[in-house]
Amino acid sequence: MIGPALILIDIQTGFDAPVWGDRNNPLAEENAGRLLAAWRAQNHPVVHIRHISVEPGSPLGPQTGGTDFKPEVTPLPDEVIFDKSVNSAFIGTDLEPHLRALGVTDLVICGLTTPHCVSTTSRMAANLGFNVTLAHDACAAFTGNASTGWSDLPAMSATDIHNSAVSHLHGEFVIARPTQSFFAD
Repeated sequence: MIGPALILIDIQTGFDAPVWGDRNNPLAEENAGRLLAAWRAQNHPVVHIRHISVEPGSPLGPQTGGTDFKPEVTPLPDEVIFDKSVNSAFIGTDLEPHLRALGVTDLVICGLTTPHCVSTTSRMAANLGFNVTLAHDACAAFTGNASTGWSDLPAMSATDIHNSAVSHLHGEFVIARPTQSFFAD
């Protein structure tokens, strides 16, 4: 039986741009790197997702260099990479057929950003019948993710945005766990 696949979503240098605002969880990349090292050691499937923005001037666009993977999670030459330009890693990619061909039923998801691509991919994965675990402390959110067009809603911190997104996912779409729980005895 094949082990769970690790899906690393959009852990790219473009998220270092100040345009995103304040961020929670400065250890997200380190935690994702720890998971990646464990998956590689166990020879479990690993899939890297890269966001290639089609919006001019986006920090995640190919012209900015923001599509590069962060060093903690740089793919090895034989690891699978799917490029996307929307929130879900399942839309416009061969992610689902790839996972089905491997016989994968269980996914561990982490990445950037919690309320957008991580959430959307997690929800779709669950709707497609995968058992999804979210390594919530290997994810992060930004204050720039909050809508600025709503004058009657209070501003939220990056931590509030992250926690809210995880809370909405846990129990219905994913089981949220801290990274350390994957290494517990």
